[in-house]
Amino acid sequence: MTSQTLAVIDYGMGNLHSVASALSHVAPEIEVQVTSEPEVIARADRVVFPGVGAIGECMKAVRKLGFDHLLRQQVAAGKPVLGVCVGMQALLQRSEESAGVDCIGQLPGQVRFFGRSLTDTAGRALKVPHMGWNKVRHNGHPLWAGIEQDTRFYFVHSYYVDAAEPEQVAATCDYGHTFAAALQRNNLFAVQFHPEKSHTAGLQLLRNFVAWNGQA
Repeated sequence: MTSQTLAVIDYGMGNLHSVASALSHVAPEIEVQVTSEPEVIARADRVVFPGVGAIGECMKAVRKLGFDHLLRQQVAAGKPVLGVCVGMQALLQRSEESAGVDCIGQLPGQVRFFGRSLTDTAGRALKVPHMGWNKVRHNGHPLWAGIEQDTRFYFVHSYYVDAAEPEQVAATCDYGHTFAAALQRNNLFAVQFHPEKSHTAGLQLLRNFVAWNGQA
C-alpha cells in the first residue's frame, strides 16, 4: 500500500522545517515533503501552506512561483489544505499590511491591523504584535478533536483576520477585540496561531489534520 504524501509549500518564507518536523512526529507513516516543486505539490494527498513575515513579500513570492493558482487548484480538487499564520492571511481577499495587498481570495474577508492604541476591556494598553499564548474557543470541527475549549495556542501577529462569513469562523480569540483564530471552508482549514509551537494542543491539531478527510 502506497503511503500518503503531505507537501509543505516552500516559497522562501516560514519556519517550514519546524512545521515539517512536527508533522513527521505526529504521523511518521506519512511522507512529509518540504518542496517548491509544483508537480510534487500537485501530487500530494494533502497540503500545508505556512508563512511568517510581511504579507507583501509573501504574496510577491507566491505569485512569482504560481502558488496562488496551484493552491486554488488543490482546494478545487478537494484535497485537505491547512494554512498557518501568514499562510492563513494570504488565503483572504486583501490585507492592510504592506500598504494594502490583494491576496489569494480563497476565503472572504480582510486582514486588518490591530492598531497602535489597542486596549483590553479594563482600558489597559496591549502590545502589538500580539505575541504569546492565548485562549481559543472553537466550533467542534474535526480538527479540534481532543482539544478542549479555551486551550491556549501560541500567536505572533500584528494583523488579524476579519472574516466576511461568520459561518466560516472555526475558532475565535480575544486580544483587544474578538478575531478569527481559525477559518474553515469545505476541505480548507486555516489557523492564525502556530500549531508547531503550541505543544500538545498544536500537535493534536496537526494529528487531526493528517487524519482529516476534508469534510466538516
